[in-house]
Amino acid sequence: MAGRKQPSSERALHEIEHGKFLARGEAETIWGWGSPAGARRAEKRAAAISEAAQLAPGVRALEIGCGTGLFTRLFVNTGAQVVANDISAELIQRAQAANPVVSFICAQFEDLPETSTYDAIIGSSVIHHLDLSRALPKCHALLKPGGMMAFAEPNMLNPQVFAERTFLRKFLHYVSPDETAFVRWSLAATLRAQGFSDVMIQPFDWLHPAVPASLVNIVERLGGLLEKIPLVREFAGSLLISCRRPV
Repeated sequence: MAGRKQPSSERALHEIEHGKFLARGEAETIWGWGSPAGARRAEKRAAAISEAAQLAPGVRALEIGCGTGLFTRLFVNTGAQVVANDISAELIQRAQAANPVVSFICAQFEDLPETSTYDAIIGSSVIHHLDLSRALPKCHALLKPGGMMAFAEPNMLNPQVFAERTFLRKFLHYVSPDETAFVRWSLAATLRAQGFSDVMIQPFDWLHPAVPASLVNIVERLGGLLEKIPLVREFAGSLLISCRRPV
């Protein structure tokens, strides 16, 4: 694991402290991945990101915001060579223990050196923690021409997400001080303005972690139907984001 340099922003310091808080508890439970519904949601999300990023044997991918390595393991299962990054040394320690074959970089993403480039950049619930004015140019620089970028991020139009990121923020221990969520149309415009092409942002994910195990299949099927209904789909919990660095 590469050593961490001094973070370059107050926002980064907030995320380091938030990582320490998560590491003191059960991070997967806090994030909602620990329940039967949460585990199924994680598998579906990782599969969607992997497909969008075209992960496969021979693909070299950079995962940013790897946390405890839950998604790292799922990405590695595609056969891709994964390099994983997080700002939290405490969370990376857990991720490294769970994924000993993966190379980890403990650093603020925006400060990563541009000495290596990647076929894909991927992550789950990470770029809403970042300053996009710095993070997106860094993604562009680290991607090979023609390389893909894919993320799953919270959808600001979802009522629960909106409440968490606005008037309930100060009451919720699992929401870090600077994190936000996205509206897909404005995010698509931002990605295009940063030089990315083939921008696709799709609302998805209606399976809440609190759904009982006996109802997971039913809710998942219902969610698949809702994702196909115009207007209704805009209120899904997450956004699947993909784009390409032009050749």
